[in-house]
Amino acid sequence: MRGSLQFIGNATTLIRYNGFTLLTDPNFLHRGERAYLGYGLFSRRLADPAVEIDDLPPLDAVVLSHLHGDHWDRVARRGLDKDTPIVTTTSATGRLRRRGFRRSVGLRSWQQHEVRGPGGIVRITALPAKHASGPAEALLPPVIGTMLEFCDQDERVQLRVHVSGDTLLDRRLDAIPRRFPDIDLAIVHLGGARLRGAPLVTMDGEQGAAWLGLINPHTVVPVHFDDYPVFSSPLDDFRHHAEQAGLADRVVCLERGETRELAPHHLVRH
Repeated sequence: MRGSLQFIGNATTLIRYNGFTLLTDPNFLHRGERAYLGYGLFSRRLADPAVEIDDLPPLDAVVLSHLHGDHWDRVARRGLDKDTPIVTTTSATGRLRRRGFRRSVGLRSWQQHEVRGPGGIVRITALPAKHASGPAEALLPPVIGTMLEFCDQDERVQLRVHVSGDTLLDRRLDAIPRRFPDIDLAIVHLGGARLRGAPLVTMDGEQGAAWLGLINPHTVVPVHFDDYPVFSSPLDDFRHHAEQAGLADRVVCLERGETRELAPHHLVRH
C-alpha cells in the first residue's frame, strides 16, 4: 500500500503517501467542548474525534485552511510538535509563530511551498477560497484551499489531492480546474454552516455538488458536515445533489476513524 486517507472528524484528515504524512485542519476537541469562532461566538462539538492528538504519527506538515476554532483548536495548539511546519494563510502565520510554531509558512493564492523527503517532494499550492459573502466576509478569517502534489525524486507528480478549505462556490474557483485539470482526490468541506442565522459560510449540499462538477476530481470525500450545530446541510443533501448531477459514483463517504487505501485516481473501495 503506497498511501492512505483517514477521516478523523470535522475537517481533520490524515494523508499518507510516498513516505509523507500530512494532517489537515486539526480539530481535537471532544464532545461538548466549545470551539471559539470569534466575536463571542462559539459552537459545542457534537462528536469526539476518532484519534487523540497524542496518538498521531510523526507529521511532515500540517495543512491549515484558516485559523478558526473548529480547524485549529487549543488541543492542537498545545499538543502538536512546535517544530512541525504549518502551511496556512499569511494572516494566520504571525499568530502561529507567536505561539511557538516558528516553521509556519503563509501562502497567498497560487503561491507554493515544498516539503522534501527521501522519496520525493510534496508541492503545496494555495488556492482561492471565499468563506462568506458581503460584510460577513470581513468578519471571518481569510481561507485558502490547497493542492497537494506528491512527486517522485524526479519531481513527476504521482498523486494530486485537493483540499477545498471552507469556501462557498465562487467565480474565483473557476481557475482551479484550468490549472489542475487532473485531480485524483478532492476533500470537500461542506455542512452549509451558518453563524447566528447569517447566510451560508460553507457550501451546502447543492453548492457542493456544483463544486464537484466544476473541480472534476476522480474521487471526492466529503468532510466538515455534522460535528457542530452550526451545520445546516446534512451529508445526505450532498449525496442527493451529486446523484441528481450524475456524479454519485465519484463520492466516497468515510466514517470517523475509517481509513482507505490511497492510489492515483481513486480510494480503494472495500
